[in-house]
Amino acid sequence: MADVAAVVVAAGQGLRAGGDRPKQFRAIGGETMLRRTLSRLAAFPAIGAIQPVIRMEDRSLFEEATAGIKLLPPVAGGATRQASVRAGLEALAGRNPEIVLVHDAARPFVSEALIARAIAAIEKTGAAIPGLAVTDTIKIVDKHGLVGETLDRSRLRAIQTPQAFAFAPLLEAHRRAAREGRSDFTDDAALAEWAGMQVAVFEGEPANIKITHAEDFMRAEANEAARLGDIRTGSGIDVHAFVPGDAVWIGGVRIPHTHKLTGHSDADVGLHALVDAILGALADGDIGTHFPPSDPQWKGASSDKFLAFAVERVRQRGGMIAHLDLNIVAEAPKIGPHRDAMRAAIARIAGIGIDRVAVKATTSETLGFTGRREGIVAYATATVRLPWS
Repeated sequence: MADVAAVVVAAGQGLRAGGDRPKQFRAIGGETMLRRTLSRLAAFPAIGAIQPVIRMEDRSLFEEATAGIKLLPPVAGGATRQASVRAGLEALAGRNPEIVLVHDAARPFVSEALIARAIAAIEKTGAAIPGLAVTDTIKIVDKHGLVGETLDRSRLRAIQTPQAFAFAPLLEAHRRAAREGRSDFTDDAALAEWAGMQVAVFEGEPANIKITHAEDFMRAEANEAARLGDIRTGSGIDVHAFVPGDAVWIGGVRIPHTHKLTGHSDADVGLHALVDAILGALADGDIGTHFPPSDPQWKGASSDKFLAFAVERVRQRGGMIAHLDLNIVAEAPKIGPHRDAMRAAIARIAGIGIDRVAVKATTSETLGFTGRREGIVAYATATVRLPWS
């Protein structure tokens, strides 16, 4: 099997798309565009390494968006797309893969079938790109707005990514272009053609759209809403008792306290309730089914692993987490000062925006075991969207 790596270009600012952050870090259906792109590539078994290229000013956004995805450390992009691709290729030079896929982060709907076609198509010439037949009539217009020529659309293709290349020739082509001061290539196929490589075209996919403008985001959101029309709601509850200690874990955050919560794992009552809520929405058992307390491997385990597992079960079914709502009942410690840290931790583990996570707290007015400060109870609700089966 060929050694395949991927370079994902995510170093642009995406100003044409609007918004308060670069477009690759904006959400589509509750998941950032960059995470969608990288997740699809990371799930393809033949791809052994993924090299992201980003603006280093966006490093914190990148870390938040890609938590849990196996990637190479990101490298800094350049002033142009061409320079960014070269930076990614140079970072891969030590690995020297046989094949490299170059993909735009702004194409988050790349499919497994398209990736497979890209890798297969490279065998013909060492360079292959996906293309779609052009259905509109294309005309060349002069500076006065007059038609100069009508092109034969049967010979035209709209080109997409991922573009596939033999690694060594593409890297050398990029190095040569840099030496000769050529920085005007709009895609790697054009650079490869200039360097003398023969480029084959294989069938692209209409769904593999590039998100460029604000209207593209709106269309993508509408498509996701239509696809994920099976809306499920699940609830979860968890209880843990206090024992002597110095801190509690709640909602993925360590809070100093006079006691700790007892349990087989780290006893994070908030995350455990969320896990059961998500699994309930999927009708997929409960936390004890998948992580039985009788299994010694989970003794003292960090509960973020359990939540990440539940979220991955949603993704495996082609769905998404739409909203997570956590309610904590405790006399102490006070939750308010840690609320936003919990929301951020849960959002990071679940791979969703913090605006899709709610954390609330109350006391039981000194009633019951929580009122007697014997333990904490957490209630959670998860809203999940799945494709219609």
